[in-house]
Amino acid sequence: MKDSSQYLRFIKEMEQLKNVTRTAWTSDGHRESTAEHTWRLSLLAGLMLNEFPCLDGKKVLLMALVHDIGELYDGDISAAELPDSVLKYKEESEAVQRAVSLLGQPLRTQITELWEEYEKGETEEARLVKALDKAETIIQHNQGQNPADFDYEFNLDYGKTLFKGSEILEDLRTRIDAETQQSIEKKDKR
Repeated sequence: MKDSSQYLRFIKEMEQLKNVTRTAWTSDGHRESTAEHTWRLSLLAGLMLNEFPCLDGKKVLLMALVHDIGELYDGDISAAELPDSVLKYKEESEAVQRAVSLLGQPLRTQITELWEEYEKGETEEARLVKALDKAETIIQHNQGQNPADFDYEFNLDYGKTLFKGSEILEDLRTRIDAETQQSIEKKDKR
């Protein structure tokens, strides 16, 4: 008889990502959770896969879904805070190891390797997910009801190099940057 207990344990643990808040606000003014961000990133990645037919679509989607599991226990650290990248990687890697310990092999290795591939950003799939991760974050910043002191200008340079070399990603970034400029102008008028 097949045993589904590893899936149940892991998915229950992942529920905690619904409680991890980010430095983004939704359009109704509540703090966005990591789970909400991950869902929309995954949807965006899935929609854009037609633009990247040479990529492994299953890998892209699963990578998008697991890219932030390192935030499960210690929360999200905003890039705007300029965290120590070595320390952040170490802490998130430990969190990933703790989370995937609930899974058996080969899933434990598969999820760990996908997360590490995303972190390194060396494959086409990882670069796409990284670019779309930044895109989704900036889109949310532009859509959200942010505090008066929100730093929209940080977004104008945030992850910009990840969009280079792809016509569709460059177009997406141009449109997102235009929305960011509108958010800055709107803020300046207050």
